[in-house]
Amino acid sequence: MLIYPDDEVMDDRLSALRSRQPVSPEVLEKVIQDALGVVGDQQQEDGYWDFELATDAGTSADYVLLEHYLGRVDPERQQRIAVHLRRLQGHHGGWSLYHGGGFNLSSSVKAYFALKLMGDDPDTPHMRRARVAIIDHGGAARVNVFTRFQLALFGQVPWQAVPVMPVEVMLLPQSALFSIWNISCWSRTVMVPLMVLGALRPEAVKLCGDGVRELFVRNPAKVTDWLRSGDHSAWAQLFRRGDRILRPLVSRIPGKLHRQAIRAALDFIEPRLGPEGLGGTCSASSAALVMYRALGVADDDPRVRTLWQALQTLLVTRKNETHCQPFMTSARDTALSGLAVLEASVTLSEDARADTMRALQKSARWLRDRQILEKRGDWAVHAPAARPGGWAFQGRNEYYPDLDDTALIGMLLQRLDPLASRDAVEHAREWILGMQVADGGWETFDASNAHDLLDHVPFAEQGLLQDEPVADVTARCISFLCQAGDPDDRHAIGKALVFLRAAQQPEGCWSGRWGVNYIYGTWTVLCALNVAGVPHSDPMVKRAVTWLEDVQRQDGGWGEDCESYEGGSAGVFRQSIPSQTAWALLALMATGQRDSEATRRGVSYLVSSRNRTGVWEEDHSTAVIVPRRSYLRHDGYRQFFPLMALARYRNLTVNQSDYVEYGY
Repeated sequence: MLIYPDDEVMDDRLSALRSRQPVSPEVLEKVIQDALGVVGDQQQEDGYWDFELATDAGTSADYVLLEHYLGRVDPERQQRIAVHLRRLQGHHGGWSLYHGGGFNLSSSVKAYFALKLMGDDPDTPHMRRARVAIIDHGGAARVNVFTRFQLALFGQVPWQAVPVMPVEVMLLPQSALFSIWNISCWSRTVMVPLMVLGALRPEAVKLCGDGVRELFVRNPAKVTDWLRSGDHSAWAQLFRRGDRILRPLVSRIPGKLHRQAIRAALDFIEPRLGPEGLGGTCSASSAALVMYRALGVADDDPRVRTLWQALQTLLVTRKNETHCQPFMTSARDTALSGLAVLEASVTLSEDARADTMRALQKSARWLRDRQILEKRGDWAVHAPAARPGGWAFQGRNEYYPDLDDTALIGMLLQRLDPLASRDAVEHAREWILGMQVADGGWETFDASNAHDLLDHVPFAEQGLLQDEPVADVTARCISFLCQAGDPDDRHAIGKALVFLRAAQQPEGCWSGRWGVNYIYGTWTVLCALNVAGVPHSDPMVKRAVTWLEDVQRQDGGWGEDCESYEGGSAGVFRQSIPSQTAWALLALMATGQRDSEATRRGVSYLVSSRNRTGVWEEDHSTAVIVPRRSYLRHDGYRQFFPLMALARYRNLTVNQSDYVEYGY
């Protein structure tokens, strides 16, 4: 009797067979050159790269709500955003935080509200499905704090729905626990304008109809447990009691002190306004725009114009859809693309390689021009002795350079032209060393501002307030310092290696803060361990290699989705993803596994998984904004990471080498 396996099983078997087929040098070279052409063609005339970003429906819905709040509605654009939001609606009726993810209440309420404001009839099938799903998950009263702020601005919930965040916090010294300097910069830039709004409590925007009252299980005026959360710790309960005690006292704060605090908030915000808005993000810029409206500032005021224009640059239109990006990543994209192009250009003809190097020198000049050498940003509060020398991932955002991208850019510049970039690399090195925290690790934007206690306050949902030392950023800093090669840095590198050894998970992997998740973290750490001279025979390294081999999929690739931040299995997913496969390959090659079966199968997967036009495709989010809250699909990741991995494999194979000499 013949037994015919189902299509999925048959596909798995065929994929497993294909992954064991050797890739000829000629085929590999053609794939690399095709990918190099795709990435190279996207370089801008000034030398930089800038790829499209996409998040969940919440960011675009936020933009729609902002236009309606400000009365600056562009009907054509809003209809294109509506098409985008409808397309993202999930099978569960609501909207997810990432492709294929589960229902998310806050994102769903915002998307529904936005669609209704744009004219979608609540009785249409997609709106009914969304409404039923929202009610089934507790209704709009259970959304997160920042969504409740938006609902309060539209009069959908009372101001009692948001936690007490007195603007007088602005007057606290840095030594105070609740000082704004003790929270992450991505929270700080949003919370300061929100504190002003909480103090002003502006009159709600008038809406046609009754808004989204149909999304509440109970009348919002009768809800009394707005601060209910899943945090049942003693500290959380104490802070919730403190909120109830503090709430009636806020109105008794002397008016003079109140005005002084609002002035302090403006003094914080206004120097930080620039072409990228406030903090370089959509969320902070939007909050600041609403704040200025509440303060009565006109739309033609230079501050408002700056913020509004920054948001317009984040809008992307493709065919009949428009969506809003959360920020831009030009400097990061330039570093990652440049490193991939540099690796891939080794086998080009003399003339073609000369052209490529001239193009990369333009990238280097563009990056050097954006190094922050004078401005002492927010980071200087906790690291006053450090000298400026970092880069911001956006390109220009002087108050908020980050360690991760500073290390990446430094590694590119050091490889491209050590002499021309000597000063830039040295400035970056000094800043990175000055930002190392006591336990040997590195945070992303700050130094020593991680306070676990703050995770329990009512407005600190899902770890939003923490910028703590993490393995992937620490590993990147080690890689840069080792590649820079100053012997004086041995002590700092040694402390960081101790941090990484302690951060390894029992399975052998490391978590990733800025990429999904354990595959990303393990890749960055293994690259750092290699260039730092940790033997490949070290048990720490061997456990990580074994883990990578264990989670490799039948088709030769690797995959992991955002569920691994929510209790899902580390490094396991239902399909392989090109960028994550590239990370795993780069990690294996950094540990001397260039000729292993796992590496050969991973290379075979990348070679065979391109679409008919010769490029890789990814629908899934593989970058992270805030774990468990916001994720990112970066259009460049599916392009430059596979190019980097295949080019490195080719270069090592041609040289019959198992040693990677660089930190990335």
